[in-house]
Amino acid sequence: MDKRDRAALFRLRLSEAMSRRNISQAALARACGVDRSTLSALLSPSVRMPNAQLAADCATALGVSSDWLLGLSLRPEPVADLLATSLTITEAPRALIDETIFGWHREAAGYKIRHVPATLPDMLKTRAVVDWEYAPQLGRSAGQAIGAFEDRLAWMRGARSDYEIALPLHELDAFAHAEGYYRGLGAEVRLEQLDRLIELCEQLYPSLRLCLFDARRVFSAPVTVFGPLLAVVYLGRSYIAFRDAARVQSMTDHFDWLVREAEIGARDAAQHLRQLKAQIRD
Repeated sequence: MDKRDRAALFRLRLSEAMSRRNISQAALARACGVDRSTLSALLSPSVRMPNAQLAADCATALGVSSDWLLGLSLRPEPVADLLATSLTITEAPRALIDETIFGWHREAAGYKIRHVPATLPDMLKTRAVVDWEYAPQLGRSAGQAIGAFEDRLAWMRGARSDYEIALPLHELDAFAHAEGYYRGLGAEVRLEQLDRLIELCEQLYPSLRLCLFDARRVFSAPVTVFGPLLAVVYLGRSYIAFRDAARVQSMTDHFDWLVREAEIGARDAAQHLRQLKAQIRD
């Protein structure tokens, strides 16, 4: 940028920041520890620019970033504020769909949602599986909580969002054979759940796409990408949510890589589920 253009941009942004803060030249000069004439010179048409110290002092007093004042950034917020809004850590209670998750779904209504779940996707589970999985933690409130969960699922299914889900093959294998996390889950419940998955995969395609990847070749932590708005990583006790465009795109690319590398694509998912169902009958 030409020096004259940069100086003009600095004057414009300094004036804007002073106006937003309702701070006078005299007050800003006192906050920065300089003479009022120094600030007057910077605000007058010229090619004069502040030194690094004065630019930083002005930025601190005005609650903006010095990079923005100097024309090096498009965002006026200080770096610490940008980081605070672009990355948040939120508690993840042992619940069906907590208010935070539901809020993210509402915010992303109409966008494609890409999802790598920690277990089977909650939104695709039968009532029997939900009862088995959550009732011990919910206790006497289980019926009410599950009823509210189903109401929210009904809203999500009508929100015009496409859902693309990537699931490791071993998760479905463990479910079908009642192994690991699913130990103790009855055959009747598993068969009903597989029937439900088959029905959804066939009836809702392509708005719902389920692909299955081999975790020995590719791997993913539980993550959900809510369109271009945010990406959320699930840690167990908390969610880490990213809102800056670069990280959201990076996680979108990661999910798309899982889909490309999937052993079983969305068109063949129902057939694989039928094979697992046949194994249960055996």
